[in-house]
Amino acid sequence: MSSNPVVVRVADVSKRFVIRKDKSLKERMVNFGRSQQHKDDFWALSNVDLEIKAGSTVGLIGPNGSGKSTLLKMIGGILQPTSGTVEHRGRIAALLELGAGFHPDLTGRENVYLNASILGLSNAQTESYFDEIVEFSGIEKFIDTQVKFYSSGMYVRLAFSVAVHVDPEILLVDEVLSVGDEPFQRKCMDKIRRFQEEGRTIILVTHSLDQVADICDHAVLLEGGKVIVDGDPVDALRHLRADFDAIRQADLAKQRVSTRATTPDATAQIIGVSLFDDNDQPTTTIATGDALKVRIATHFDVPAVADAVVGMFIDTSLGQIVYGTNTKLLEQLIPAATGDRVFTFRMGSLPLVEGTYGITAAIGRQSGVELHRLTGGASLEVRGNGFTIGVLDVPSAYAETEATAADIAAREAGQRADAEADAASTDPTPAAAPTTAAASTPADAPAAPAGEVDTVPETDPGTDPGVATVRRAEQLTGDPTS
Repeated sequence: MSSNPVVVRVADVSKRFVIRKDKSLKERMVNFGRSQQHKDDFWALSNVDLEIKAGSTVGLIGPNGSGKSTLLKMIGGILQPTSGTVEHRGRIAALLELGAGFHPDLTGRENVYLNASILGLSNAQTESYFDEIVEFSGIEKFIDTQVKFYSSGMYVRLAFSVAVHVDPEILLVDEVLSVGDEPFQRKCMDKIRRFQEEGRTIILVTHSLDQVADICDHAVLLEGGKVIVDGDPVDALRHLRADFDAIRQADLAKQRVSTRATTPDATAQIIGVSLFDDNDQPTTTIATGDALKVRIATHFDVPAVADAVVGMFIDTSLGQIVYGTNTKLLEQLIPAATGDRVFTFRMGSLPLVEGTYGITAAIGRQSGVELHRLTGGASLEVRGNGFTIGVLDVPSAYAETEATAADIAAREAGQRADAEADAASTDPTPAAAPTTAAASTPADAPAAPAGEVDTVPETDPGTDPGVATVRRAEQLTGDPTS
């Protein structure tokens, strides 16, 4: 990858927006002489430097308002920088906003030609791609309907279909694929992977961190309009998740204060959750597959709770529960509980992928009535090797062998079936449907980690000459809108 040429270069780019406090044109005219007092400057980007090489897939990530979309629009030529330069080479196709480049009063067919012409295609080229565009979008029945009657999903289907069929060398995508349904999202991801195989450059803005880990080979983390991390996706995601976890913990702390204030007479309460390793040392970080002890400090009021159930679960930053257990599931009966008690759950191995997880604890009764819950009582950071995606890190191995006679026969049978199906679709004479057989071998599901629970007394817990397009903006002075 290091020998590939640079196709996008962003050099010391800053972007300023003027936020005006005037509520109407009349107020602006009245305050014309004092305009500086009625506006603020907002710097969406500050001194950003970035180089993107041909054939790479780059994810622009960061919290809301960090400047991701602004940077992508400047790469696409939609916005001009206040200072600095943006250079790129090759045809760009941009899918930046829902329905961008579409006219609501035109039909889908007319908008395909309009949008393709904006992206640089001639009518003859668009005509050659038209059938493929419509087929990919899946809205053939509505192609001659005005797009103002389209749903948001139909908009993005047609827009993405046009963008990927104009033969772009650089594809810009800004968080619009989430609008389509699951089959269409899968089709889009297959198309993006095909682009990767063909050596095209993709720049993606998304809030789906798993998507970045899955398809990106480079990631840029923006915060407050500045580049914080520019490199390996694992490092960028680790940094961003740590920031998100700090925000989440602050919000949860506020919620806990509010809960204590509104439920002072609870029969039982979770006082705190703490994490320990197998050597009983406090920890908040483990490696994939390590053991973990979760200690839950509780308080039971008088009279004693005779049928208490104590439990915990581990969830992702999106709230997806990846593991949970309680004393009832473990067939551990708690004697009449009163006063301060500490319950310890031990997990012999946690095969979680790298990421930040929350641990929630709760007390309830055997009947299922919940007495108290402490959401996000502890935060766990799991460090992995970056070789897997998803939620579980399952030990696996790779081997390559010669194809067997059965494999070759199955492939040839599949090819014959495809040929017969193609012939049947073009021949008006009905053909007999081929008979195929399939076999599947079920795989044993991995067993969930066993849990143990104990109760103990409370303790102290360079510039390329091939560049085709150059946009340059000098530092502006004064009011750029005057």
